[in-house]
Parts: sequence; C-alpha cells; structure tokens
Amino acid sequence: MSAAGRSALIVRGGWEGHSPVETTELFLPALTEAGFAISISEDLDVYQDRDLLAATDLIVQCWSMGSLTEEQSAGLVSAVHAGTGFAGWHGGVVGTFNESLDYLRMVGGLFLHHPPDFLDYRVTIAPEQAVHPIVAGLGDFDVTTEQYWMLTDSLSTVLARTRIEPENGGHGGEPVDMPVVWTRRWGAGKVFFSAIGHRPADLTAPTVRTLTERGLVWAAR
Repeated sequence: MSAAGRSALIVRGGWEGHSPVETTELFLPALTEAGFAISISEDLDVYQDRDLLAATDLIVQCWSMGSLTEEQSAGLVSAVHAGTGFAGWHGGVVGTFNESLDYLRMVGGLFLHHPPDFLDYRVTIAPEQAVHPIVAGLGDFDVTTEQYWMLTDSLSTVLARTRIEPENGGHGGEPVDMPVVWTRRWGAGKVFFSAIGHRPADLTAPTVRTLTERGLVWAAR
C-alpha cells in the first residue's frame, strides 16, 4: 500500500549519547520520499494529545533513559492499540520508560546488558522470515557495535538474530541466541524494532539502513 497522504510523528530526546536528533534525521528523506508528512516533537507530552495520535499513521521514537507519566503512557499505548504504527531502534525503544509496564509489553523488550566495548558480530536473517518485506532479499551481515542482551517474549515475530557468546554475555553457560530485529502486533497497531543504532554510523551501514527504512514504512497504518 502506498504511503501517500499518511503522517509520521518523530518523537526524540532523552539521553544524548544515542544521538536522537542525528539518528532520526537520517530517516526523514526516506519517509518523505515514501509520501509521509512529518512532524517532530521533543516533548513527551505529545503522547497525551490523543486526537493528534489518532490522526498519526506512524510514530518513530528515539528517546533513551526516559520516563513516562501514566497519562503519557496510556495515550501512546492506546493509540498504537487503535492502529497507529510504532517503530524505532536500540535504546530509544527498549532502553527507556522502564517503569511503564504497558509500554514495555507493547514494544516487547527491555534492555539488560551489553559488553563495555563494541563487538564484531554477525546478524542472521531468520530463514523462516526470509520473504518478510522488511528483510526480503537481504543476507546475513556483520556489524561492529553494541550487542544487546534483552528480555523479550514470544509474541514478537523475530526477523533477525545474533548469538551472544558466554564471555561477551557475562555468564558461564552456552551461547545465547538473541533477537536483533522483530515486529509485533499490538491490537490494531504494528510495531517494528531493531536493536542496532547506538550511533549514526551504525544506521548508515547499507543493510541496516535498508531494513530500518523498510521497518518504519511497514509499521505505519
């Protein structure tokens, strides 16, 4: 379905270490080219504007280490449940709003840990999802960045995974398969998440940029 005539709301802020302005700016051209009218908010009170969210087809969030009021959380979660799409990456989605349980259930993950240094690791496209429009035609790829260990659940459709080795995960057991890219349904809304995106350079790697741009458009109403 064409995106022509649809609207996207960029919500960005929080911890500056995740470059919320620079990373979200990377995707404005692709959204504009896809036909989205874009607005930007750097205030979480936008999640209390229920009329605005109801008229918004896609929310792209990059807000790390933040907190939501009950009213903000309820406004966002109810809008997605009613059909507004929600998408984002890295700590801007799973490293924030940790006390908002409804928000965490909606996005499907919570950041727990990463090794102190950037790692070289492989991201493997899930074979059973190889025809999904977000990853169709993309092969496995390597990145050098933070490797996220997260709490997740089985409601998500995992599109790509990585393997965390015991020495990198800080435990003494077997390697752990960890989701990197997933989608999920929340009521009538669609959610897209990618764990890659600590810095702008992570998101400009060709495969990462392609799947992220596709994921944003996929999530939209």
